[in-house]
Amino acid sequence: MEQQFVAELNISPLVANLLLNRGISSVEEARDFLYIEKTEFHDPFLMKGMRQAVERIETAITNQEKILIFGDYDADGVSSTTVMVETLKMLGAEFQFYIPNRFTEGYGPNEPALRRAKEEGFSLVITVDTGISAVHEANVAKEIGLDFIITDHHEPPPVLPDSCSIVNPKQEDCNYPFKGLAGVGVAWKLSHALLGEAPEELLDIAVIGTIADLVPLVDENRLIAKKGLKALQNTTRPGLRALKKITGIDDKELNADHVGFAIGPRINAVGRLDSATPAVELLICEDMSEAERLAAEIDELNKVRQGIVNEITEEAVEIVEKEYASLDENKVLVIAKEGWNSGVIGIVASRLVERYYRPTIVLTIDREKGLAKGSARSIEGFDMFKNLSESRDILPHFGGHPMAAGLTMKLENLNELRSRLNFQATEVLTEEDYIPITKVDLVVSINEIKLPVIEEMNLLAPFGVSNPTPKVVIEEAKLSQMKRIGSEETHLKMLLEGNGHTIDCVGFHCGYLYEEISMTSKISTVGTLSINEWNGHCKPQLLLEDVAVDHWQLFDLRGSKNLKKIHQLPKEKVVCIYFNEDTIASIDLVEDYQLVYIPYEAQLPTIDLSGQYVFLLDLPVEKKQIEQLLNGKTPERIYTIFNHKEDHFFTTIPSREHFKWFYAFLTKQQNFDLERHGLQLAKHKGWSKDTIDFMVKVFFDLEFVTINNGLISICKNVEKKDLNQSKTYKRKQEQARLENDLYYSSYNELKAWFEQIFSVQSVK
Repeated sequence: MEQQFVAELNISPLVANLLLNRGISSVEEARDFLYIEKTEFHDPFLMKGMRQAVERIETAITNQEKILIFGDYDADGVSSTTVMVETLKMLGAEFQFYIPNRFTEGYGPNEPALRRAKEEGFSLVITVDTGISAVHEANVAKEIGLDFIITDHHEPPPVLPDSCSIVNPKQEDCNYPFKGLAGVGVAWKLSHALLGEAPEELLDIAVIGTIADLVPLVDENRLIAKKGLKALQNTTRPGLRALKKITGIDDKELNADHVGFAIGPRINAVGRLDSATPAVELLICEDMSEAERLAAEIDELNKVRQGIVNEITEEAVEIVEKEYASLDENKVLVIAKEGWNSGVIGIVASRLVERYYRPTIVLTIDREKGLAKGSARSIEGFDMFKNLSESRDILPHFGGHPMAAGLTMKLENLNELRSRLNFQATEVLTEEDYIPITKVDLVVSINEIKLPVIEEMNLLAPFGVSNPTPKVVIEEAKLSQMKRIGSEETHLKMLLEGNGHTIDCVGFHCGYLYEEISMTSKISTVGTLSINEWNGHCKPQLLLEDVAVDHWQLFDLRGSKNLKKIHQLPKEKVVCIYFNEDTIASIDLVEDYQLVYIPYEAQLPTIDLSGQYVFLLDLPVEKKQIEQLLNGKTPERIYTIFNHKEDHFFTTIPSREHFKWFYAFLTKQQNFDLERHGLQLAKHKGWSKDTIDFMVKVFFDLEFVTINNGLISICKNVEKKDLNQSKTYKRKQEQARLENDLYYSSYNELKAWFEQIFSVQSVK
């Protein structure tokens, strides 16, 4: 099939493999995916409830009834509201829009708002991106004579509201061919049905909620996103132009990330901190100066939102670390605190999922009302909506999706919910499910990465949920260069080499890896491919997401004494070994690292160094100490410091002629006061005082002399002995060899010595 794709679609093998890996199995399907903008939108009347909704709205317009658009306060709700506002405006309807205040009214339609609408003369309410769970509110509307049309995309509950019409592709018996529309997608399909043709002039709005709400970017969502990004690129709406300008993307070729990380968060920020009404006003604004004012206010709110999120996240992490120390016993995190801003706790829940990778619910407590209100985020394998559905008896208000939900509950039931969810997680999740997995699309070699291939990959855009940016792996590449970049050196730049080709690799916020990768290591990298444009030149680059080193690493820190400058390593993996008790005082170590002291000729401690980060702080007396220490073990990393006071290698060992002359001198003197005359003798002979002291110790070892308070006396009738019989002489030679082999050797020689130790183990 790969060859067929290559031949019939005129694409590279890499892109053909990407399509196959995404479940696309025919040339026709692949062509529709790559050239989605050439396909037609689905017939909106295939959606259950659509015809009844259109008929009721048309009647209201004909009779000049007042229509209330009831929206939601997130980016999907705001864009849904805007689409419906623009549609009814085109149809000449009499209408207003209303978005409830998150803090005073909560999520979705509420009874006071509906009663007020009736009093103000409205006869029809159209919900957008909300309402599927509003059973009570629908009954109230019916009771007071207010017609109710629900358009939504959230999971339908077992009992649906009693209303004029429900338009939701996820409801039972709905024959609409695509179930994954965002709230704005459903609103846009209603607009399609009302206008009689697809309102492509509203795609610059529809694309915002579609991307920001993280719905699958496949099928009709892909078509909305693809056409919508082009429409957003060329939009004439003052509000969108002002928003693009203040986010710094007005002169860029737009992609899904610009919506997901620049536009969407700012629109979301408004409803997270206060009423979302200004966000709708911005999108429907027709005056440029007013649009710029609103955009500036919204941008400022987003900055405030970021600060609040950071503050609450820190508090939430502190709670988890203190109260949930054993994460094995807490399969689901349910944490709550009084005073947390309910508008941002969904973001906090997402951050906790990223940090701890387990389903998480974050709630804010209102003690006066005895309620807890929160947001849930999940992981693969744990359907949050389904599992919360099993606790409907204690969850009077909740709704959402498999990966995210919102809920309000009585404070007294919080521990019960925590207990139930943890039990449910134990039933459905395995230990492997708690290990985050990076899904990779392709393994590529550096020579395959060329500009035309990357440009071709962009045919798969826009990227998002269910159609992620392709992730590639480059295996076992050599490092030609590596350095920290950025004003605070928080980023990493590498040059990877393989088969005679190179590629730049940039890792944002990956500067810490600089100290965790040895330059001689072969590394495997995961990332996304992009084109780096600089001064009119274009070349491929890899945006780094993760790095793996599949072999042990040697870090050469010989001579270093300040080890605190090394990036903070996991304390449970670090083992610092030293052979001289004075070493610790001379090296600046990170506190709490495990220290192991091994005196000469002492029994080696029982310690498993396999997979550990082993710091060799100083030189042993003999190499066999290290060899025995590593016997049967292969550390993940070895850091060699090899601190030592004396420099035996560069200290001349006296020759046999030196010893011969000095012994003859002592024999002639019979007694020699070393303390009084040793320095004078050294100067006379051009030796160092250390040389004199060393030879005296050797003679003492060989029992040629005695020493009493610095007075050296020759022993009578001594047996002839070789210098090698002296421990002092042998140790001096051994230490010189040791320094030569371990301290003054090259990096490659040192690594080869360790490799030899490990290879001997493997042979055994």
